Parts: sequence; C-alpha cells; structure tokens
Amino acid sequence: MRSFDLVVIGSGPAGEKAALQAAAFGRRVAVVEMEPRPGGAMVNTGTIASKALRETALVASALRRRPIPGWSQGSDQDRLSMARFMARRTLVQMEEHDRIETDFDDAGVVMIRGRGVILDAHTVEVTAPGGQIERLAASFIMIATGSSPARGKQADFTLPGVVDANGILELDFMPRSLVVVGGGVIGCEYASIFAELGVEVTLIEPRVGLMRFLDVDVRGVLEAGMSDAGIAFRFGLSVTGVRASTQASLEEGAPQLLTTELSNGECLVSECVLWSLGRQGNTRHLGLESIGVQPDERGNLTVDREYRTTCPSVFAGGDVIGFPALASTSMEQGRIAACRMFGIPFHSDLAATIPIGIYTIPAVAAVGKTAEEAVAAGIDVVTGCGYYRNNPRGRMLGDDRGLLKAVFERSTRRLIGVSIVGEDATELVHLAQWAIASGHGIDFLIETCFNYPSLSDLYKDAAYHALREIEARDASVPSAKAA
Repeated sequence: MRSFDLVVIGSGPAGEKAALQAAAFGRRVAVVEMEPRPGGAMVNTGTIASKALRETALVASALRRRPIPGWSQGSDQDRLSMARFMARRTLVQMEEHDRIETDFDDAGVVMIRGRGVILDAHTVEVTAPGGQIERLAASFIMIATGSSPARGKQADFTLPGVVDANGILELDFMPRSLVVVGGGVIGCEYASIFAELGVEVTLIEPRVGLMRFLDVDVRGVLEAGMSDAGIAFRFGLSVTGVRASTQASLEEGAPQLLTTELSNGECLVSECVLWSLGRQGNTRHLGLESIGVQPDERGNLTVDREYRTTCPSVFAGGDVIGFPALASTSMEQGRIAACRMFGIPFHSDLAATIPIGIYTIPAVAAVGKTAEEAVAAGIDVVTGCGYYRNNPRGRMLGDDRGLLKAVFERSTRRLIGVSIVGEDATELVHLAQWAIASGHGIDFLIETCFNYPSLSDLYKDAAYHALREIEARDASVPSAKAA
C-alpha cells in the first residue's frame, strides 16, 4: 500500500488545482483518474470542448457575420462535415491534456489510472483498467468527480441522434436539423453553435424565457440575437416523448428522423435531439456509505466553507458540490480545500465577486448584482448603459445589438453589478469584477482613459449615462430653499 498526504479522485479543475496546490507546499499527492487522459468534463466533454466548437463555428460563419462587399463564401463552406468541425476541438483538448500531465510531472503529482472507491476515511481502492487492484493510504481524500448530464425518461437514448451534452460530441454526422431540450447554459450554447453553422435549430424551454437569472435587458438582447440566427423558441412547453419518426428522410443516406412530442400536442421532426435539462453529481459507486457521507437527490455533496464533508478527512469541490458549478470556481475551490486541509496560510476564501460567462452567440457575462436584485435588497440604484452600436469597435465587429449595463449605488456612486451581452463579453466583465472589489464606480470610470477604439470604452458610456440619470433625478427633487 502506497501512502500519500492527499489522494484526489478526479482530475477535473477542482481535482487538478487541489493536487497542484498541495504539491506546491511539499505534500505527497496522488490523483486517481478513470479516463484515459486527465481534465475531467472540463476538458473532455464540457468547457474546453464546447468553447472550442464555438470558436470554430464563428470562423466558419465569419464572412456571413462580417460580409466583405464583392466576396462571398465558396460552396465548399456551405456544408461543413462533422469530422472537420470537430478537428480543432480535438487538437485543443489534446494540448490541454498535455498541459495537465506536464504540470503534474513537474510538481511530482502521481497519476494513477483506474476507478477509485473510498474504503474508509483514509483509504482509497483503485481498480485499474486491466483489473489490478491497489490500495492507497491518505491523510486526506479529495472528491472531485464532477457531474454528468441528467437524462429524461421521455427520450429514448438508444436511438441514433438522441444525445446528451456528452453524446453530441460523438455524433458522426452534421445534422441538418436539431431540437434542443432545455434553455439553460449548455442548451443555449449548443443551440447557438449549430445555428451558426446553418443548422435548423428549435429550442424548447419549460419556463417562459431563457436563463431567468440574467438581467432582463441582457436576456432580451440574447433572445433576439439567437432568434436572428434562426433559432426557433418554444417557451412554456415540456417534452412528453422523443421517438423515431415515421416520416422518411428526404435524402438517401440521411439519418433516421426523430419526432419530439410537446405538451401542447405539437410534434417537431429533426435529425438530432439534444437533451440538456440538468446534471447529476458523479457520486454513485464511490463508497460514500463507508464514511457516512450522503449525497442529495441530485447526487451532489454538502460541504462547509472549508469544502470539508461530514467526514473530517474527506473534502469535495467542483461540480460534485453543485452551484455554481463553474470551471473557474471549481479551480479555486480545489486550491482552497488543499490549503484548508493542511492548514496552509495561503488561499483561504473564494472571491466575493465571481463572474459568470455564458458562451452563447452573442456571449453573455455578469458579475455582482442585477438591478432587480439590488432593488429587492433595498438598495437605491441607478443604471447606465453602453451600446455596441454607438461604439466604433463594436461597429467594426459587426455587433449592433450588444449592451453593457452597469448598476451603481446611487448615494455612493459605487459599481455594484454589470451585465454584458455581445462580442468579448466574457473578457470585458473582469474590469467590472475588479472595480466592484476595489470600491470604484462612476467617477473612476469617467476619469479613466481607455484605448480607442475599444469595447472597454462602453464602461465610460455607461458611467456618463448613470451620471445623467442621477443629475436628472436630483433636479426633479425640490430643494429645501425652494420649499
């Protein structure tokens, strides 16, 4: 039995960073991974894979989005094969696998291939692909097994073309039509990607509107942009069944058509159906019963602020502990857990301001409070907007719908939230993250000199807009002298 200070089960973002953090401070660390290469869902089926596909889709459609007078795309680009579409994503994934393995080697982290099961609070049993069994002793255990797509019983996943967020990466054909079930982050991202390639996309969302946690104006721009790309929405409806269609394909060799039945009786026929309603924590067959740890109904684990489970020597982080389930927060959770378990005075808390990035087309990002959230919290706010159509860089990029909406506390003029929809939104949001954390606001943004032309100048537009709103409100209030 080999002994380690820390055994990490899973090499996704939380597991990777926990291992590297502990190793950086001289701890002996092993990472158990059942997949052939490291990275977890972040690299293999999630963040890296889908975002690489998004960039490929944008390149493929570049001339359509930003037309050059007198120059059109050739017919060779009209129909992109799935193999060609996936090629860049595969390369990026391989490079990320190599990066993680190199980092582990440099840090002295031991990678062990196989499925890990917790036998007790300090022992992990690993079954290798060939069936060999090894037991590892550990002072601490870190569970970073991630999550998997939830599959609805309404759909028959044995049918070719009925896939979840993992299965869509394994399609061997480029669908001409796609039904996406679920208007959450993953569903919207894939709907945008395939619509960008000219695929006929219909998105079904049981609620009225996409991602209700977004600012109402930003959500409106997102829905309009997706609609412009050809995505048809079916809001307020649920799926009652997905089955093989009796309708024959129009072209020889085309995939078997599928029928998606909706709660209003409508039937949608498509070549592919992507089921994207929720995810489940990967905690089954992990041996949690041996340490008295009980997952919730979604398979997620409950942890304290140190990321410790109810078993003192077992920690958990990443998607397996649920919200917010972002790659960025998972990384920090892993680092914090490693420092907390060993009492390392280095990285003790998650940042108070956590940005979210949604890689739809157009992209969405947000940090801090929306105007609705601030008002609900009893804060007197003023909002200011910067519009891409009024920004020269935005016009160069062909984005005439984009919006940056800033929320300021009226009395102090401090920035308390920003929501962005449009080109480079996921990069622009970090300036807001810094300004909120450092207590800056309207005056700082007005006084700051930004590159010109740049999208960052949208912050200045929003600050001036908010300042005019404050002045207009103040002017409408009778002064004491006038009274």
